[in-house]
Amino acid sequence: MKEKVILVAGPFDILYESPIDMLGNARNLGDGRIVMLSTVKFGKNKKDCQDCNTGKGVLEAVQWVDLVVSEQSWKEQRLYVDRFAMGEDWYGKIALLKEDFPELKIMYFPRGKRSSSQIKKDLKYSFKEE
Repeated sequence: MKEKVILVAGPFDILYESPIDMLGNARNLGDGRIVMLSTVKFGKNKKDCQDCNTGKGVLEAVQWVDLVVSEQSWKEQRLYVDRFAMGEDWYGKIALLKEDFPELKIMYFPRGKRSSSQIKKDLKYSFKEE
């Protein structure tokens, strides 16, 4: 029987309840889990809390992660996965993947009550000097 490989993508710059839940849910979808770590270099306009190598090391320590790769073109990385998991805020924004990978099953997970952007904003105001 062929192993099912799940790809989970995101910045994962702050590990808190929501991304940990997403990684845990991905664990239940298949046998192998690859995390595609989003980077500023790939065109994201957000500032990361840590450099890519640090983030990669942190994710590799999570028991439900088998491999961490930097976000690049799927064709460049030759990633062969059965399912792709993203946060629900990406619903409908990655439909182009189905053109290149028609057999790919795309799953969307709830993001939770807080976002890493909100956590960063809260931290910024919590430590503001007077």
